[in-house]
Amino acid sequence: MFSLTSTDLRRGLLGTAVLFCVTACSTSPSRPVVLPQRDSAPNVSPHSLGQLARLPDPKVVAVQPTRRGNPPVYTVLGKKYKLLGKATGYRKEGLASWYGTKFHGRQTSLGERFDMYKLTAAHKHLPIPCYARVTNLENGRQTIVRINDRGPFHDQRIIDLSYAAAVKLGFHERGVARVRVQVVEPKPQVRTYLVQVGAFNSLSAADGLHAQLRKLTGVKGTVIKTSRDGKYRVQLGPVSSGTAYERLDALLQAGNFGNVRSIPQS
Repeated sequence: MFSLTSTDLRRGLLGTAVLFCVTACSTSPSRPVVLPQRDSAPNVSPHSLGQLARLPDPKVVAVQPTRRGNPPVYTVLGKKYKLLGKATGYRKEGLASWYGTKFHGRQTSLGERFDMYKLTAAHKHLPIPCYARVTNLENGRQTIVRINDRGPFHDQRIIDLSYAAAVKLGFHERGVARVRVQVVEPKPQVRTYLVQVGAFNSLSAADGLHAQLRKLTGVKGTVIKTSRDGKYRVQLGPVSSGTAYERLDALLQAGNFGNVRSIPQS
């Protein structure tokens, strides 16, 4: 069952508490007001800042939304938020904020501990986990973040970035920046094949077919002698799956080359 973490609630309540305090102070000056703990940046050296600015982007891998943290609809501070059915194709521009020491080590909606020195982020509507490329539209800097939390619960902001991500994007000394958020997914793995067209007892016969096939298809290949039976085998490739493989297969079929076998390479 979905339940908001302390990170979610505190991030949402902070803005409300600040507004309440400002109102109370303006209407009842003599009434004591306890200000909420403010979020802040860690005390890091210029060298450490430089290291954060050069953090490598996380590797984008295939992920599936977890049961935890992904209800179709959830409510924060009386407002309902609806999750997107899928992350694919998401792209939006708006304001980004960042969170740091106040939330460091606290549990995220995904159940992990928030680490302000890693490239992560919170989003109100995207399934978690997922990955997004964030571009600072004011300076052109980019980074990829892993989205593992909910927030920011502020109408004017579309994403809440870790302190490290804010450093990479160059707005860690400010509260917000205008950004573009675009979901990224792993590139599909491309398989490659060797296409074996024939096997011969004679090297000259194999070389002759190899030359004929190279001229016909434009695909390079090789002739190998196998230790199993001593035959010379004509192989074309490696050829990537998809258009290149389909073209080669069509040419071989049209040329009536019968003994064709595909050998997976990756």
